[in-house]
Amino acid sequence: MTQHDRTLPKRTLGTQGLEVGAIGLGTMGMTMAYGAGDEPGGVATIRRAYELGVTLFDTAELYGMGTGSNEQLLGRAVRDFRDDIVIATKFGFDLSDPQNVGTALDSRPAHIREVTENSLRHLGTDHVDVLYQHRVDPDVPIEDVAGAVGELIAEGKVRYFGLSEAGPDIIRRAHTVQPVSVLQTEYSVFERAVESEVLPVVRELGIGFVPYSPLGRGFLTGAVRPAAAYPADDMRSWDDRWQPGNYEKNLAAIRDLTALADAKGATVTQVALAWLLAQGDDIVPIPGTRSPDRVAENVAAAHVTLTPQDLADIQKILPHGAAGSRYPEAMMPSW
Repeated sequence: MTQHDRTLPKRTLGTQGLEVGAIGLGTMGMTMAYGAGDEPGGVATIRRAYELGVTLFDTAELYGMGTGSNEQLLGRAVRDFRDDIVIATKFGFDLSDPQNVGTALDSRPAHIREVTENSLRHLGTDHVDVLYQHRVDPDVPIEDVAGAVGELIAEGKVRYFGLSEAGPDIIRRAHTVQPVSVLQTEYSVFERAVESEVLPVVRELGIGFVPYSPLGRGFLTGAVRPAAAYPADDMRSWDDRWQPGNYEKNLAAIRDLTALADAKGATVTQVALAWLLAQGDDIVPIPGTRSPDRVAENVAAAHVTLTPQDLADIQKILPHGAAGSRYPEAMMPSW
């Protein structure tokens, strides 16, 4: 492994001192959602990200479908530099019934502890840096969730408490029990729902923001095909944004963004990530990829500067985000 390149700028997420590289890495796609994974390729991608200055690595119990495979992959990949990085993982799903994976929730305090202990074992570490509630569980008061994570923090098993896809009321209530350090929610030039109500609240409370799917689940890479061209185990086969009608509108937007990127000597991927970074110094996106080369391209986005005119042009191309919903109704988080 080459010497760790520290040219990636650093950012501080929230007011509790959580410092990470300005671009993180999401590992979900290495084991689920985009077809069969490749473990050696995943390990190589994670290690290349570290070489380039990435220090925030994102995983979850869900990404291994209860087997721990995604966390184990990450744990093996970072073993030699674990103390130099921030590992974020998540709890909150009931994975006992394969038919309900991704929709059945369980954030009972006892389950939070059980999942966390499993995550520590799978990751091969004695602490998780950020522990997120993956989705808000309407059957468990958020105060009980925050209290349970607070106990794990007091025991040294967790450093920071995070929420994912939580709305303003949940964020405020959790924060009064255990300070929330980070909120993770989908945000990109394609998906803008957080701008009106969520971002103002996290900034008021001093909470960092981590956008997932910052590249529109791959649409913003420009390497896209219609839904029917993807296999059934690839979420793009059913994602609304890839369906006929929406696909053509979104592809037209990508063509316009690509022209803007070309004029700057950048890729559309880099422009999409640079756009997110330009939304505030408290934002650290976590694009996912299985490719070491793509990691390098993503990290280089931190050095792409968008002018006020560039930002205005992007707003004109995508004034309200993408055509099509980001999840089927049954999976859509409710704020």
